[in-house]
Amino acid sequence: MEPPRLYADLASWYPLVSPPSHYVEEAADLVPTILAVSSPAPATLLELGTGAGSLAFHLKKHLKLTLTDLSEDMLAHSREVNPECEHIQGDMTSLDLGRRFDVVLIHDAIMYMTSPEMLKAAMATAARHCRPDGGVVLVPDCVTETFEPKTEHGGEDAPDGRGLRYLQWDWDPDTTDHTMEVAYAFMLRERDGSVRVELDRHREGLFRRASWLQWMQEAGFSAKSRIDPWRRDVFYGKKGRV
Repeated sequence: MEPPRLYADLASWYPLVSPPSHYVEEAADLVPTILAVSSPAPATLLELGTGAGSLAFHLKKHLKLTLTDLSEDMLAHSREVNPECEHIQGDMTSLDLGRRFDVVLIHDAIMYMTSPEMLKAAMATAARHCRPDGGVVLVPDCVTETFEPKTEHGGEDAPDGRGLRYLQWDWDPDTTDHTMEVAYAFMLRERDGSVRVELDRHREGLFRRASWLQWMQEAGFSAKSRIDPWRRDVFYGKKGRV
């Protein structure tokens, strides 16, 4: 299946969709959970699906980060904003670095796990890279119980004269399966002032809260969740010693 255009041929525009400045409050909310999820307190963190590194930009103040993503184009953006961090290309369903970390984080990239098998595989990757008594933190945009159809808009201007504005549309065409749809319309302004419109469509996973907790336990983690200020479930747990 072709990757979403936002992470491929439109990836050069991504910093105008979701720059580090958008993550100040979210990082402040997540850091206490990340620092408390392992014992002793964590020093290293592996992020699976780091994207352009916008959240990592804030987390690197607290931990030594290793950042991975399936898209080399997205990793290129992250290397620009997080040059002091290790970057590795890889698929979160199969990655095996042969080493362990204090905490494994999967932020909204977990939404691209569109079947139970894919989500379980990502959790297994997290467990494979987490030391005993280390922790995992998973932050999907929504679960079945919190999903609501919606539209959003946003975008930023670049110092070089480029600009981007987008309209995002989320809906669930089939409530009996494990997926939802997200469509984007991007208005892209080039340096010369010309404007064009590009469309992109993403299929994302949608699972019940109880399934998340059960599959975390099956992967070897204790499993808890809390609701953050944006009504999202933050799933977290400690890896057992078995």
